[in-house]
Amino acid sequence: MKPVKVGICGLGTVGGGTFNVLQRNAAEIARRAGRRIQIEQIGMRRPNPACDTKGMHVTADVFEVATNPEIDIVIELIGGYDVAYKLVMTAIENGKHVVTANKALIAVHGNEIFAAAQEKNVMVAFEASVAGGIPIIKALREGLSANKINWLAGIINGTGNFIMTEMREKGRDFQDVLAEAQALGYAEADPTFDVEGIDAAHKLTILASIAYGIPLQFDKAYTEGISRITAEDVKYAEELGYRIKHLGISRRTAQGIELRVHPTMVPQQALIANVNGVMNAVLVDGDAVGQTLYYGPGAGAEPTASAVIADVVDVVRTLTADRDNRVPHLAFQPGELSDAEVLPVDQIESGYYLRIMAVERPGVLAHITRILGDKGINIEAITQKQTEEAQVPVILLTQSVKEEKMNQAIREIEALPDIVGEVVRIRVEHLGQ
Repeated sequence: MKPVKVGICGLGTVGGGTFNVLQRNAAEIARRAGRRIQIEQIGMRRPNPACDTKGMHVTADVFEVATNPEIDIVIELIGGYDVAYKLVMTAIENGKHVVTANKALIAVHGNEIFAAAQEKNVMVAFEASVAGGIPIIKALREGLSANKINWLAGIINGTGNFIMTEMREKGRDFQDVLAEAQALGYAEADPTFDVEGIDAAHKLTILASIAYGIPLQFDKAYTEGISRITAEDVKYAEELGYRIKHLGISRRTAQGIELRVHPTMVPQQALIANVNGVMNAVLVDGDAVGQTLYYGPGAGAEPTASAVIADVVDVVRTLTADRDNRVPHLAFQPGELSDAEVLPVDQIESGYYLRIMAVERPGVLAHITRILGDKGINIEAITQKQTEEAQVPVILLTQSVKEEKMNQAIREIEALPDIVGEVVRIRVEHLGQ
């Protein structure tokens, strides 16, 4: 049977891994796909010393790959928004199927990309865009298709998880661990996307769309980073029986869909609390199956290449199927997507950890608890730490309450004359525990 010809655009870390695995496991992959998969052309700006491309058709112009009449599938691994978007749309316009690992591209432009693909009767596959080598998109889209998904929560950025793990295990400060993460290559020179939750929000946007059958709405995702978390917060969380993780959380409620990334305290015994280092994990709660956990490496050359090539195999298997007989991009048929509202963060409900710096003076604690009581916020635990200083940290855990009420309470607490600085707030989630 005639081989399926692919073009790889981008031969960096993931592109290089994809090239090498396709070459190394060619026979095994062909047995699975039913046809040989042949690398027809490579678009790259610079060579990758880990890849032997001798004798290969190589070009510096990725658009040449997208318009090459010999190519059936374009594998987009250049990253970013602008060039990648033009490349993918050009490939679709030229009747090519597309496989991509680009979470930012899918989260921001996925709706229009999928519409174009539907019109041209081609597939866009993007398993590698979320959680590297973990097949979470396939699990949500196909394995759990009988379920009404109630919620999902994930550690979906390895850099943030590495930082939080080091802070907990070694009592280190955020900036100290961030510098090490950069030295190890886990974090970029500009770590904003990782530590401020933007990368995780791209991925969460994709997962939530597949889980609930809603259009991609990255602009409505709430993001909060971990740069304000201190070693003291990590220690106090441990004393209370919790661990702090940088989670992406999405929940279906009667009012709408929650879509948020932020530092989160979870019980120490929760499975996701014990995912450490650069590993990723996604916990999904379905009405029929209950909770399922998907764990593994969220980045790296060959783990991510594993997901890229799995997508290529899926495309090859269904090349002859028309668009109405393929798995829909967002799990639900295009005409069946829901218009459920993505809720603003002040409408979500959560428990809260509060750290309040107060002047050590009689009556201060009573003022704080009165404000919380007036807002209908129930206190689960309260601790006043002893120090030699004139200011002492007051640590509170609250029961679940709407964020809007908590915001009002924090503003009033910060306005008290004996409160120093801003109140530190970390949301608390029990995740079915």
